[in-house]
Amino acid sequence: MMKSSSADPSRWPEIKPRRGIQGISALFLPFEADGRIAWPAFRAHLLRTLEAGLVPAVNMDTGFLQYLDDATRRHVLAETRSLTSGRPYIAGAFVADQPGDPFQPSGYQRAIEEIQRFGGLPIVFPSFGIASLPGIEVLSAYETFARSASQFLAFELGTMFAPFGRIFDDETFVGLLAIRECVGVKHSSLSRTTEWLRLRRRDEIRPDFRIFTGNDNAIDMVMYGSDYLLGLSTFAPAEFALRDRFWEAGDPLFFELNDLLQYLGQFAFRPPVSGYKRSAAQFLSLRGWVPSEYVPPAVPPRPDSDRVVLHDILQRLRRWTKG
Repeated sequence: MMKSSSADPSRWPEIKPRRGIQGISALFLPFEADGRIAWPAFRAHLLRTLEAGLVPAVNMDTGFLQYLDDATRRHVLAETRSLTSGRPYIAGAFVADQPGDPFQPSGYQRAIEEIQRFGGLPIVFPSFGIASLPGIEVLSAYETFARSASQFLAFELGTMFAPFGRIFDDETFVGLLAIRECVGVKHSSLSRTTEWLRLRRRDEIRPDFRIFTGNDNAIDMVMYGSDYLLGLSTFAPAEFALRDRFWEAGDPLFFELNDLLQYLGQFAFRPPVSGYKRSAAQFLSLRGWVPSEYVPPAVPPRPDSDRVVLHDILQRLRRWTKG
């Protein structure tokens, strides 16, 4: 039996109708059946995301960042810079380390500066080194990032997504709001109450700070003032953009389309959560957008029978966008 939350409902954020939503989509990196990256499909999906009106985020978990070598990550950045043509995009700043390794500021500095050279806005991934730091030292680490970046995003990542994840305590989050170069955070705890607390703190202390929900199981967090940076939106960028327009227009069709997209999210992001990347490969293959369902072998499997459910969801989504 699930335990009741002790959070006081009177302190939950209010719903914010008709607000414009900033949507960022973590791009799926497609592969050929032999494991080579399918660059034409990547380019097409990046353009598809831009045409929908979403900001692309590359070299994220959905883009298999932790499995790519440095040269491939740079290739992704180069392709993205070329196709975005000056439009904004986000890219993951990642340092590969192992449990027990210390925090590596120089590695993060190199990653952040490289993203900026390619015209992207860095989002700083956690690592084993950062996850091991006490809260005050986490803030010192982020102050170090601020010396390398004019602007950057922080990233709270639950360990259900990756073993090197870290969710901040409340005191650390409040301290993060004082770092002016940090302009937002992707929050991936999969906890509504934790994210509601983030929104309340943001509204009290620094209203211009962006909180991008990473809760693919509760995509209606946008109703409460979160924006989003989701892996789920790469399954259906045009449909997400349409949903966002419905919300800004005050159209109740928001709820119908949101319900269908949430059904897809609950199905694709069920435990083990990181198996969603295999679900993405299945779904995007059904759409004809990727040449194969290949993903790196370390990604948890999904049964072939999932395609029946995914095909049904796709057919229902096509009634909204004809895509």
